[in-house]
Amino acid sequence: MLRHSLPLALLLAAAMPTHAAPPLKSQLPQRTVLNLAAAEQIAAAAAAKAREQNLTVSIAVVDEAGRLMHFQRMDGTPNSSVEVAIGKAVHAADYRRDSGFHQKLLEGGNHVVLGLPHALPIEGGVRLLLDGQVIGGIGVSGAQAAQDGQIAQAGADLLK
Repeated sequence: MLRHSLPLALLLAAAMPTHAAPPLKSQLPQRTVLNLAAAEQIAAAAAAKAREQNLTVSIAVVDEAGRLMHFQRMDGTPNSSVEVAIGKAVHAADYRRDSGFHQKLLEGGNHVVLGLPHALPIEGGVRLLLDGQVIGGIGVSGAQAAQDGQIAQAGADLLK
């Protein structure tokens, strides 16, 4: 009996009208991505802010995936600032939050922040936002954390 009903079911299914799904391409979101020219301009704005304050820092700009796009280290900046700047930028991009947000949680006693993978909860990592969408991050290190944050913000402000 099953042998005879299967072809009948196929015939009935073939006779029913079908509604074609829209092409996959139209179902995918479109997004803006950070390019090298923009990353360089963002870093230049941050460097200008650092020079204005007579500070020397390292500046890292990463894309949405947290991959390094541009890096610069000003003369006289400590060696340790290199990895810290990159870490802050990656933190901002990966967690979609400025690194200072997690620093404040940590200062408030929320020690679970220390368990976040690859997190660097120290002010100076700022999300790069365009139309409410995170397109990358900028990280600055070499001065006091609050100063690093101000310098990074100067770069991020170019997207406003």
